[in-house]
Amino acid sequence: MRIPNRYSLIAACLGFAPLAASAIAPACAQEDPAKYPSRPIHIIVGFAAGGGNDIIARVFGQKLSESLGQPVIVENKPGGGAIVATEYVAKSTPDGYTLLMSASGISINPAVYAKLPYDAVKDFVAVSELASFPLIMIVSAASPIKSVAELVAYAKANPDKMNYASSSASFQLVTELFKQKTGAPMQVIPYKSANESVLAVISGQVTTTIADAGPVVSQVKSGTARALAIAASKRMEDLPDVPTLKEAGADVDAVLWSGIFMPRDTPPGIVKKLESEFMRIAKQPDVIARLKPLGIDSVGNSSEEFSKILAADIARWGAVAKASNIRIEQ
Repeated sequence: MRIPNRYSLIAACLGFAPLAASAIAPACAQEDPAKYPSRPIHIIVGFAAGGGNDIIARVFGQKLSESLGQPVIVENKPGGGAIVATEYVAKSTPDGYTLLMSASGISINPAVYAKLPYDAVKDFVAVSELASFPLIMIVSAASPIKSVAELVAYAKANPDKMNYASSSASFQLVTELFKQKTGAPMQVIPYKSANESVLAVISGQVTTTIADAGPVVSQVKSGTARALAIAASKRMEDLPDVPTLKEAGADVDAVLWSGIFMPRDTPPGIVKKLESEFMRIAKQPDVIARLKPLGIDSVGNSSEEFSKILAADIARWGAVAKASNIRIEQ
């Protein structure tokens, strides 16, 4: 094997030797964590601009730019249940300049897709969970169903009529978990977005849906939708009279989350620096206040804590998908 001399190393790092660069990329990637960052950081979001994950990335990205003194650029690469963006980051140079803003889908996709172009654990390091999304089960305000118990009873009495709207594998698996815990038969009706799912319930096209608070709370407060329960361990401040699913008799606690990931071989010192920054930013009052009206809770946990959550969710949703026989062939 030919060993590059120091001139070819310098040329590769400066972009003058593209053929040699791939062979020596690790040598260029080892930036001194004390001097990091020395150029713009890119946060890759697997969803379109304007959604919850995009907003979180921009709120945290602005704060990160202010504290580190470098631009933080949010890039939207939607497609394939965020698989496009996740693969892009997995294959990027592990130098700390390409981050993935991922939703819970990174732990759910392995459960439903027969094959993925990346491994959620082996190809990434989980840096910090930035935010969590309480989920809400709703029916139309015109529906005669007024509680979780009534919904379950209706489903068992009308298995051919009972259905639910879902806009992603995440929402579908949470609802399938509800079905497994309660024995309520329901047929999934797919929609393109959570907003469409909520509107389908309000209009009476489907019976129920479980969706994040963003598109739900305003409809509940305006009286067009009825909230039956919160799929979380505690009630929501915005809807204090709505019980949790556990309080309503269904053993389901399924908060979704969003967090930052980096390629596995990113230098530990850089990972630690960003972990500390994100944990600090998540506790800032103006960040909490910016996200709260959107039904998003700021979290900011450690890399170790986030890694445990990821592993537990992969196991949990894998079991739910297997029990429900949910599998997507690409």
